[in-house]
Amino acid sequence: MDRIRITGGAPLSGVIPISGAKNAALPLMAACLLTEGELKLENLPHLADTALMGEILANHGVALTMHGNGGGNGQHHGRVIGLSARNITNLVADYDLVRKMRASFLVLGPLLARFGQAKVSLPGGCAIGTRPVDLHLKAMEALGAQIELDSGYVLARAPHGLKGGVVTFPFVSVGATENILMAACLAKGESVIENAAQEPEIADLARCLQSMGGRIEGAGTSTIRVQGVAALHAATHAVLPDRIEAGTYAMAAGVTGGRIELLGVRAALLESLFEILGRAGMMVEETPTSVVVSRGPARHRPVDVVTAPFPGFPTDLQAQFMALMATAQGECAITETIFENRFMHVPELARMGAQIDVQGHVAHVHGIARLKGAQVMATDLRASVSLVLAGLGADGDTYVNRVYHLDRGFERLEEKLSACGAQIERLKG
Repeated sequence: MDRIRITGGAPLSGVIPISGAKNAALPLMAACLLTEGELKLENLPHLADTALMGEILANHGVALTMHGNGGGNGQHHGRVIGLSARNITNLVADYDLVRKMRASFLVLGPLLARFGQAKVSLPGGCAIGTRPVDLHLKAMEALGAQIELDSGYVLARAPHGLKGGVVTFPFVSVGATENILMAACLAKGESVIENAAQEPEIADLARCLQSMGGRIEGAGTSTIRVQGVAALHAATHAVLPDRIEAGTYAMAAGVTGGRIELLGVRAALLESLFEILGRAGMMVEETPTSVVVSRGPARHRPVDVVTAPFPGFPTDLQAQFMALMATAQGECAITETIFENRFMHVPELARMGAQIDVQGHVAHVHGIARLKGAQVMATDLRASVSLVLAGLGADGDTYVNRVYHLDRGFERLEEKLSACGAQIERLKG
């Protein structure tokens, strides 16, 4: 099994092009099931998760075509992939595929809306919380679907098509919002989604659906209105930049006391993080084409954070922020409100000398001057990259094991960090 070796201690300096967002790419790929026409996605990141979603879609009969590899002029701009769901041959999403990634459950809404039925296995993915799918299922029922559970599968039927209705989520769910948003595009009449997720990835999905002929208002707010149409058509859409990747590399500048230019990202995607980094003593400057994040030689200040749905502090950056705060000059509290099991990186950071005391859903971080390299084990996607960040700022060598988690969400991580002066390499297992 592969692992990554990092020799820490050097300030990073350079330019990192930000890839297309994984959390946007996966629902966008599923959206191809809504139309017979080809959906062409530009700036699609090359990740284990997008490859798996491609495999899941191919299992349904989707034809995938490479229109460009994203290279040119020494920079990467993401792949261009065409997805054609003209000849769907299978309405069953098998357990062997769906169990590997939770986002694969997003095929439910499009298949149900277009074909009137779907059979989808209950999903898997990172073990960071229960994250039940009942919100997805209740939303489909609100549009007239008949739902049954049988032997680990969801059987969804709408033999006469979905009908517009009101979906009110008891709490914010990004995945459930995406699933019902796609389904509502082909429902008869108006659908209203209340307490909808407001993440930029939701708005990006809506823009794609609109380019396919969907009639959507309010995406990016708590209330989304969808006027159903009879059919969607072919379209081309560019995946928005990955704000989680950008935030991760921004904190790499803080961990190492360096300067990194995040190419292709806008500050508006990460206002909550950049505001907190400013309070920690870091510099954040927006240019016409990038955001530049830097930290001088002085240690950064501790800042308390509480994770929250967008526009709050992202839970997907909590582990990385903890790695940054591990060497802050003082103490802070990091409160996790989204996932109940998302402190699994704490024992691994402790192996590097971090002083962190977890009490329920609050981690109290007591900053020390320097971490020390160690053997550590990745437990999930965001935890794994937090260990990479910690290693970049630590004395000596850090070995991060089980790096297949990283491949799920970070495109060419070693290459991008090496270009900024990091001593990092993948060791084949």
